[in-house]
Amino acid sequence: MDLGLKDKLVLVTGSVSGIGKATAKTFLEEGAKVIVHGLTEKEVDRCIVDLSPFGDVVGKAGDLTDPDHAIDLCDFAQSQGDVDILVNNVGVFSVKAFEDLTDADWMQYFDINVLSAVRVSRAILPAMLKRGTGSIVNLASEAGVKPLPQMIHYSVTKTAMLGLSRGMAELTKGTGVRVNSVLPGPTWTAGVEAYFDGLATQKGEPLAELIENYFQSDEPTSLIQRFVQVDEVAKAIVTVATNQAMNGGAHKVEGGIIRNIL
Repeated sequence: MDLGLKDKLVLVTGSVSGIGKATAKTFLEEGAKVIVHGLTEKEVDRCIVDLSPFGDVVGKAGDLTDPDHAIDLCDFAQSQGDVDILVNNVGVFSVKAFEDLTDADWMQYFDINVLSAVRVSRAILPAMLKRGTGSIVNLASEAGVKPLPQMIHYSVTKTAMLGLSRGMAELTKGTGVRVNSVLPGPTWTAGVEAYFDGLATQKGEPLAELIENYFQSDEPTSLIQRFVQVDEVAKAIVTVATNQAMNGGAHKVEGGIIRNIL
């Protein structure tokens, strides 16, 4: 299927690993030019080397909690041409008891998980609206709809991403610009693997056993009863980014964890 991505310019934030890197790779395979982004130049350079066999890829490092770095990234992206697609993927997660979360913890999570997308979108969206074409995909999570008690801070930021996405979509009415969110479920990334490695050590249990039991004990409503793979999320992001009829929606890739019919 031709998704019409040949020679399109795509910016994917937080794309040196995990879902972001898989998304960048998928866009490259579909013929797009991709700008990757990470926290350090070393990470970005390594990612460019890894992804270059799949297409035209360039990159820029920066800390998107710093407004100046966000502006620098957007200036670099727009120096490459008109940004046709923006994927706001930057985000962090951790497990922490609600009563132990400080104001600083909350502010840090909003700064990284929400305001990073605000800063980049604020620079990219106006140009899209002026041209009358473009697509933005914001990474939310099933936790934004079904908050996780052990990750309330993370969950609330992902709920905010849903509101941000719909609000931005309202700004596009009558244009060819679209804004959507994608809600992955538990996805097997390097970060998740590191978390389970630590948990296995902490509990003194085999890693394989913890993973096998996770969905029965922690996510019993999952219909697929397994972790989502990064390439599965990436394919969903590319589909949402390119389908001209999708605007203002929250698109789930969570294996049926959320028990509703929408």
